[in-house]
Amino acid sequence: MEALFISTGVVALAEIGDKTQLLAFILAARFKKPLPIIAGILCATIVNHGLAGALGVWITTTVSPGVLRWVLGVSFIGMAIWTMIPDKIKEEEVQAARGYGVFGATLITFFFAEMGDKTQIATVAIAAHFASPVLVVIGTTLGMLLADVPAVLLGDKLANKIPMRLVHGVAAAIFALLGLATLLGAGAGFGV
Repeated sequence: MEALFISTGVVALAEIGDKTQLLAFILAARFKKPLPIIAGILCATIVNHGLAGALGVWITTTVSPGVLRWVLGVSFIGMAIWTMIPDKIKEEEVQAARGYGVFGATLITFFFAEMGDKTQIATVAIAAHFASPVLVVIGTTLGMLLADVPAVLLGDKLANKIPMRLVHGVAAAIFALLGLATLLGAGAGFGV
């Protein structure tokens, strides 16, 4: 259950102000149809993070535990630094899926926007750390929804009231703590 709770919390915090949350704001403003947007986010995240979780498991089977511990520890610390850098979304990322309807546009743009994104990389690292990919993918998907569904439903009203620096600081601190704990051997019982 720890994998579920940590992956949910870390991704929910990391997603606030992230490129895909900005995409959720844009799609909500453009289409004004929250249910197909939320369904597209859910489906895109399940597929994207499912692949990321599988990659995390594959990494644990191919990399020795000692090397994996260092790679994951440094990766979590790198995620802490990356979390402090604000994301921007390019208009062409939103335009790429025109003509596919609200659900299709959301599914396609979210899937591709999430490729190589902070939360996808975090999913790989957390899945490798805990060796519980199903719980991690459920948790990271819940974390994405916790951050993105309010963005879709409340839009700009919510965006201006969230203290982004504080949220990014908390997410960065959690990633840094995970990195330090991993480097110190705290994940040894979870598959690292």
